[in-house]
Amino acid sequence: MSNQQTRNDPPFYCNMSALDQDQRKRHDILTRNLLAKHVEIEELADGYGLRFPNDRSLFTALSEWATLEQLCCPFLTLTIESQHDQGPIWLRVSGRDGVKDFLRAELGI
Repeated sequence: MSNQQTRNDPPFYCNMSALDQDQRKRHDILTRNLLAKHVEIEELADGYGLRFPNDRSLFTALSEWATLEQLCCPFLTLTIESQHDQGPIWLRVSGRDGVKDFLRAELGI
């Protein structure tokens, strides 16, 4: 058992009812649009990082997506990083044991 997981951790699952119909539609649109714009996927020890070009509207869309994603998948740790000197934007999605396999299946990696 890893140090991120304890015996009391519940199994993770997406709670689709956490989003209302409009939020679900918006989440689906954002997911499709954002995944198409990533330029690199980096494997992390506990998840994946996706690199995006530096763009203010893209950063805003990633922030909106992360807010919705956290509602339905609260077991994920989501980090958005805008790098200095107009560098890329990184979205890192991680979590406890098993999350990486879940992400691989969800992202089609």
